[in-house]
Amino acid sequence: MSADNEQDAREQLIDLAAQFYDQFELGEIPHMSVPTRTKNNIEYDEESNVWVYGDRESTRSANSVRGARKLLKAVYTIDFLADQLDEDRSSTLRELYYLSESWDNEEAQFTSQDESNSLIEDLEIVSGVTREDFHMRPEESGATIMGPLYLREQTRRGEREIHCQEDVGEGGYQIPNNPDTIDFLDCDADFILAVETGGMRDRLVENGFDEEYNALVVHLKGQPARATRRITKRLHDELDLPVTVFTDGDPWSYRIYGSVAYGSIKSAHLSEYLATPEAQFIGIQPADIVEYELPTDPLSDSDKNALESELSDPRFQTDYWEEQIELQLEIEKKSEQQSLASRGLDFVTDTYLPERLDEMGVI
Repeated sequence: MSADNEQDAREQLIDLAAQFYDQFELGEIPHMSVPTRTKNNIEYDEESNVWVYGDRESTRSANSVRGARKLLKAVYTIDFLADQLDEDRSSTLRELYYLSESWDNEEAQFTSQDESNSLIEDLEIVSGVTREDFHMRPEESGATIMGPLYLREQTRRGEREIHCQEDVGEGGYQIPNNPDTIDFLDCDADFILAVETGGMRDRLVENGFDEEYNALVVHLKGQPARATRRITKRLHDELDLPVTVFTDGDPWSYRIYGSVAYGSIKSAHLSEYLATPEAQFIGIQPADIVEYELPTDPLSDSDKNALESELSDPRFQTDYWEEQIELQLEIEKKSEQQSLASRGLDFVTDTYLPERLDEMGVI
């Protein structure tokens, strides 16, 4: 992040705090309005094919004790973030929660990390500045990339250039908190394969899938972190790489795919920055469970409810998804990626993925 961008982020924060003082001067009760971050207030934008917030808003107002506390916490947090940017320091979301205990006003201290996380999201939305630009980091996600990509990243010790196959160990290149500090120098990859589980990611790397098929294997580590979704989008947009998402065959994994392709409720204000609508699903399909007679687990009641919910979800209202979800409800079974090992350790890289990728026109 450049010095100019850091200054812009700081100014946006200070302007936000100044609004409260302006409201005082005008005789208004200080307040801050933000979109309601619930499922009932997200809409599927047909033009951009991502989730966005609707018109419902929540107001943090000093006309109640609870609202006044929220604004007080916002002002203290803005002061902390502005100082952090001045000093070119960074902190984690967890550290912010604990650090608030040192603030001189007990009413400004956070009662839980959920509360401090939510406030950072409020400040992102109202200021138009991302938490990465505030120098706020989540705990390390550990998500990685393995494949023929040569990049340059900015570090505290200066720039360094890395090849994501030749210069890394078996674990791959660890995605930094803010992927916008990366420059892509060269890329021989033909597509991205974003993988849900660590076990499957390791199988692909051990079998040399990234080398044989010129693939960038991105480990999502379950529900992907913002940094993982951001770098995936950048790789797609800037290098024109097709994105495929390889997950387990259950409703929660379909939502992992959905978060990569269309965004999520908590970060709907950043969907156009994080989501890749062109991403294709290549995970375990209910049809695969039947065709390959994969080992399975029975669907739980919560699984069934989630599948029913997905049938009315705009992201999954296509002939393909309706057919697969209805089949899964019929067979009442789910299956993991690694169940493909029942047909041999090489089946996933020699047969399953090549056939699926060929059908999808990726290879």
